[in-house]
Amino acid sequence: MRLPLVPIPALHPRPNAGDGETLRLEPFPCGPIERKTGAKPLALVASSPEQGSSDNAGAAAAAIAKKFLPDLLAAAERAMSGDAPKEQELVKLSLVARVGKVLFQCQPGGSPFSLDTLREAVKAGEEGTKSQLHKTFYTSVPSECLDDMEQSAAKGMELDFDSSKEHYHVKVFDKHRSESTISCKCTVQEDGTLAIHKVELNQVRHLVEDISCVSKELDLRLMLCTKRILKNLDSEVESAIKNLVASAVIDPNVKGGLRWPLGKESIGERFSIVGVWHTNYKAFRNDTLRLKLRHADRFDHRSSTGEVANEVTFKLIGLSRILEGGDQDENSLKEMLESAVQMVWDNALNYKIVA
Repeated sequence: MRLPLVPIPALHPRPNAGDGETLRLEPFPCGPIERKTGAKPLALVASSPEQGSSDNAGAAAAAIAKKFLPDLLAAAERAMSGDAPKEQELVKLSLVARVGKVLFQCQPGGSPFSLDTLREAVKAGEEGTKSQLHKTFYTSVPSECLDDMEQSAAKGMELDFDSSKEHYHVKVFDKHRSESTISCKCTVQEDGTLAIHKVELNQVRHLVEDISCVSKELDLRLMLCTKRILKNLDSEVESAIKNLVASAVIDPNVKGGLRWPLGKESIGERFSIVGVWHTNYKAFRNDTLRLKLRHADRFDHRSSTGEVANEVTFKLIGLSRILEGGDQDENSLKEMLESAVQMVWDNALNYKIVA
């Protein structure tokens, strides 16, 4: 089951905020969105922002965990009690925290909006009606952010280096499985060809909560999803994806890093290439958390659009294990969630996105 996104993010109340503090919307420079829409998106900011201290970081983490945990428990229960996975699928529950910026835009032709518009959007969402307001969670951060977090991972977050990897992700559309996209995670062999490392279906989102952290430069997304790894492929599917991957040519001068000779982007009328990613990442971890710093070059063959992004993702592996096991001790889960959110709050939300 996939829950719909709320029309606007949860507004995190600033700890120790006075009654006179107010919020405002202001234009936010974001090149990719401006080039697409022709206008700057808007972001929520505090009228008198101030840097958070360790004290209000703890209060912020507690407030976020208190609001998010009931929905998380309900979503995890629904995910684990839903349709049984097919024999050829290995399903894993995953809770992640991502950093980025919550941005707002009006639908084309819509009138300018204000905080009152946000309140109306909340009401519209609660009543199940559509809003003219569009929300985006923009996840690309400056490369300096990744460099700095790599240097501080071991010191500030007490994480150990885990791995550094390069992958090409070949996205394949199968007409017989039109509700999903097959993703082939590939590595580069010594002879320059690609080898398939893992075959997955697109993940299913069960809960997404975007939180505007108005006293910080960046915002927070908490997301519960299931990953679906294909274990045993039927011969036709296996042959098709192997042929499509084998036909790929590594080319650093094209978006996504891969191209296909003319006529090799599809097999018959059933299978076709719909996208490609080229990713490089470094990962750091401890027993309960895994930090992934990723540079991604993506290209969508259907829309002929691409993007390059630097992304920061925290995989909350300790919480994911407990939720997947079904042993939900609410107090211990709350403590673990607060600890994880505070780590992100203290170490990953102070980087400014520059257009």
